[in-house]
Amino acid sequence: MDELTRRTLLTATAAGGLLTVASATSAQGGEPTPQPQRPGHGGTDPGPRNLARDGQNPDLLVPPSTDHGTLPNLRFSFSDSHVRQESGGWTRQITVRELGISKGIAGVNMRLNAGGVRELHWHKAAEWAYMLYGTARITAINPQGQNFVDDVGVGDLWYFPGGVPHSIQGLGPDGCEFLLVFDDGEFDEDNTFLLSDWFKHTPNKVLSKNFGLPGTTFSHVPDPSQLYIFAAAVPGGLASDKIAGATPVAQTFSHRMLAQQPIKTKSGMVRITDTSVFPASKTISAALIEVQPGAMREMHWHPNTDEWQYYIEGQARMGVFAASGQARTFDFAAGDVGYVPFAMGHYVENTGRTPLRFLEIFKSSYYADVSLNQWLALTPPELVKAHLNLDPQALAGLNKEKFPVVPG
Repeated sequence: MDELTRRTLLTATAAGGLLTVASATSAQGGEPTPQPQRPGHGGTDPGPRNLARDGQNPDLLVPPSTDHGTLPNLRFSFSDSHVRQESGGWTRQITVRELGISKGIAGVNMRLNAGGVRELHWHKAAEWAYMLYGTARITAINPQGQNFVDDVGVGDLWYFPGGVPHSIQGLGPDGCEFLLVFDDGEFDEDNTFLLSDWFKHTPNKVLSKNFGLPGTTFSHVPDPSQLYIFAAAVPGGLASDKIAGATPVAQTFSHRMLAQQPIKTKSGMVRITDTSVFPASKTISAALIEVQPGAMREMHWHPNTDEWQYYIEGQARMGVFAASGQARTFDFAAGDVGYVPFAMGHYVENTGRTPLRFLEIFKSSYYADVSLNQWLALTPPELVKAHLNLDPQALAGLNKEKFPVVPG
């Protein structure tokens, strides 16, 4: 039995119920076919069926009995996004068009081959990035005319404010892959200000007057369709791209997130990056979470803004409480995006056999959360007992620290 089918069969048990299985078998290996039913509820699905999809989303097929209401979809996978392929790599995006609830944040997943360049450009939204693979060279200037060039690797971040021109290039030996996050859900990567596009739509006489060069100088500027993400030679060492006489930016646009000292617990760890440690990142803050198998990111909520998630590694289940009797449960794998609207309670559980790693990302200059465990631990026990009928001695054992990752 493969892992997806196993998870499907076990989901309802983990939620306090028992999933029944029809006698029909799947076309793949004669394994039991997961069915949308539990004792006394639901029924079989004779088909047509997408069994692979059902296996990836067991908590949609057989929701926990505690799920209720019409909470909107809070999950979308980059695997379901259109891939734009160019000579220097590829890109795909998840915006409000793909994930309708995400009005404040959009995400882009991009791959640059060795030497591949994301063309010199700028956009209205601020850009935050997390390096997933390989190495890249990033460049920018700020409005004060100060210069920025840096090389970034796995676990490094960058942040370019809206309107700041920049570029990204994949380095050797195999380029890079990264996640881009924009502080506008309506962002569209096809609607950026491209260097070649501006040149192509400006008369040569104007370009000549602007740069003090002959108009013929600009007669061979490539068409914008040839650039965007294009192949180029791998650059030399970082020193070779330093501009002689340029003044470096006073506030760096890059940050080494993995170099931060993590908050460690017995079942995981957390690294938090906001303006307190990365001053340039004015509109985006983030937490990198690691949860061991069988453990969970505790029940909590965020009192300042919505949460946009990106799953880097492992398998997860997230339950979201939306008040007024509404709750839904979603399943995630690497490459998926999750979303939690402002102030909604939620948890994230590692449902796989390997560590779970994911990013919590916020359109905010600072990170903030409220732990349910900590709230109850720091509230007078008799008051909590009056609400939940819990033994005060049990309450004494609640964790008063922030960021406990709860073991299974």
